[in-house]
Amino acid sequence: MSVRVLAPGLLTTLQDGGRTGFRHLGVGTSGALDAHSHAIANLLVGNPATAPVLEITLAGPRLHFDRAARIALCGAEIDARIGAQVLPGWRRIEVPSGSELALGACRRGARAYLAVAGGFAAPGILGSASTDLRAGFGGVRGRMLAVGDVLPVVRLSLPPADAVAIAAWWIDPAPDLDLGTTQVVRVLPGRDAVAGERALFAEAWRVDAASDRQGLRLQGNALSSADARERISEPVAPGTIQLPADGRPIVLLADAQTHGGYPRIGHVIAADRPRLAQLRAGDGLRFEPCAPAEARRLSIEQRQRLARIALAIASRG
Repeated sequence: MSVRVLAPGLLTTLQDGGRTGFRHLGVGTSGALDAHSHAIANLLVGNPATAPVLEITLAGPRLHFDRAARIALCGAEIDARIGAQVLPGWRRIEVPSGSELALGACRRGARAYLAVAGGFAAPGILGSASTDLRAGFGGVRGRMLAVGDVLPVVRLSLPPADAVAIAAWWIDPAPDLDLGTTQVVRVLPGRDAVAGERALFAEAWRVDAASDRQGLRLQGNALSSADARERISEPVAPGTIQLPADGRPIVLLADAQTHGGYPRIGHVIAADRPRLAQLRAGDGLRFEPCAPAEARRLSIEQRQRLARIALAIASRG
């Protein structure tokens, strides 16, 4: 079966769990920015948690399904319809053959994830089907979706299934995904200090419209580095907080470069990175300090919550 793109949306790309193990060669990670929503969308339709999905930014595409399919939409609250039928998020949904799925604006949050049972069939490059927009490879010819694209889907024989939804007793979503306008994000100390004790944490920040999958650019009172000397480029990774010359931090995301010369003033813990993915221009952001032991504990708890969700979905068929 296949899905045809009738309208591409604002920025829709094919993303999976990411391209790991190649940053030393200058190859970025890519992959779904909100790994939490990406995983649950896949689990709801019976896919492996890291299977390729469509990542939809701010406004979604219109898609034609040539065969019956099973889908799930997770992440941002997005307008979704088949004809006059409004579709809910965080559910397993049966799509009839010949249906046109219209995905509109994200009402809360910035990115939604569309999974299809069987998964989108895309060639793997360096072990991943993810789109690397900066390098121009992976996904659909290394770019966002365009009108006329045809996305093959691994065909499955799907038995009838009841709708499965994220139930309140499975998970308290607040630790992993909060679609409110002000996010609190925990940060490990960086190698490079900021002038003024706790300056990074005392400031209220807002997301700049120039942000993208490479990084969130923040607006607020400028910070200054405690060491203004020129420096050579050093390794960076998704989550690294850089301080450019204008004093306004950049939080690196999945499409981040592998090296950079700006001071590294902190690193967002892995458990809080899904929150970064759902921030949009103008949203508020505050940083809180976090110790390494606490970061490890929070990451383990997040993985345990996801495992409980996977078991609950599997038990309901």
